[in-house]
Amino acid sequence: MSDLPVTRGTTEPPAQGAPAGPALRRRRLGPLAAGLLVLVAALVAACVLSLAVGANALPFRTVWQALTHYDPANPHHLIVVEKRLPRTLVGITVGLGLAVAGVVMQGLTRNPLADPGLLGVNAGASLFVVLALGVFGVQGSGYLWFAFLGAAVVTVVVYGVASAAGRGGATPVTMVLAGAAVTAALTSLVTGILLTDRAALDEMRFWQVGALSARDFTIFWQTLPGIAAGLVLAFAVSRGLNGLAMGEEVARGLGQKVGLVRAFAAISVVLLCGSATAAAGPISFVGLMVAHFAVRMAGPDHRWSIPYAALAGPTLLIGCDVLGRVVVRPGELQVGVVVAAVGAPLLVALIRMRGKGRR
Repeated sequence: MSDLPVTRGTTEPPAQGAPAGPALRRRRLGPLAAGLLVLVAALVAACVLSLAVGANALPFRTVWQALTHYDPANPHHLIVVEKRLPRTLVGITVGLGLAVAGVVMQGLTRNPLADPGLLGVNAGASLFVVLALGVFGVQGSGYLWFAFLGAAVVTVVVYGVASAAGRGGATPVTMVLAGAAVTAALTSLVTGILLTDRAALDEMRFWQVGALSARDFTIFWQTLPGIAAGLVLAFAVSRGLNGLAMGEEVARGLGQKVGLVRAFAAISVVLLCGSATAAAGPISFVGLMVAHFAVRMAGPDHRWSIPYAALAGPTLLIGCDVLGRVVVRPGELQVGVVVAAVGAPLLVALIRMRGKGRR
């Protein structure tokens, strides 16, 4: 009674289709790798411009000589090595931290409009910096550790509030709501402190706008470990974030420990965004813009979107920093202002696109 054609029809297609998956992945691997190479080239170009462009524009030959045959008696070499090089290195780490934190944050909350600031990172860092300057009288770069500590403490508070608000623990919705509430409360508290302490206001004003200028090697080396650790964690949870994208029940069905993935992803965001905010102040929209770019170019697979963001973020931030030096030369606009000018219209465009998609 067996029907040989039917049996053959049910067994042959899987055998024929089995190699299609790896073959398709290999075909996709080429364009993705090529995209990474393009981003590497763009980042190198942005760094070269950052070393050459400023109030005193320097030829590329002078920049190369300053890097390879440094002469401390040469004022042009001093500008490149002592001023612009640390500024560029801080721009790389800050851009990387904010961009990768944005990708992880959107994967964690499953919200394409999510930004690391939703966890209260910027508000927490701002509050602790105000306390460091106004209450403890911290001088120099000592406030960096207060900024990082504030970002970490407030993120833990937000996660705890979100966990207590729902029966199933922290969810994307409760985390967003808790983050918004805590951010609003801390922002009003910071404003109240600054209005009563003019000295703290004067010290805080420059940091609050978000800037790469006046950053030295000390700030770079102090924040590099946090950025590196956060990046390692982001890569470690990339597969888990892919599972969360399909829904928590599906992720649990695949054997993933959802709570552990969330915890490590949140720690990654704290390390990345906390270190970046400590180094350059609160810079908005980088995580939002670069996360959308990375997903559009690399797809929803976090194993690829995270490397794309790690390269595109520094390129964007350094490019905006260079633009800020050019538009009002010999003065300059701080990078936080330039990024906000670029990011605000993009946010409006994203909201309109999502609104049209729901119709």
